[in-house]
Amino acid sequence: MIDDFRQRTSERGNQRDRDRERAQARAGSKTKQPRNDGLTPEQRRERDAKALQEKTARKAAMAAGGINAGGGGKIK
Repeated sequence: MIDDFRQRTSERGNQRDRDRERAQARAGSKTKQPRNDGLTPEQRRERDAKALQEKTARKAAMAAGGINAGGGGKIK
């Protein structure tokens, strides 16, 4: 009974080790690529801030029920 338990736990431990090795091999093959958009960090921040402002404005327009907001409200 105890031998069965030891055998099962050692098999399980071996599986963990193999899975860990496989995960490391997969992670090692993926190298992080640098950003390729040709922007400096400051330019990227400005671009992202502008996009966020536009998104916020669109959401506000939809919430206010603007004509071109695309809310798709029902006409009564």
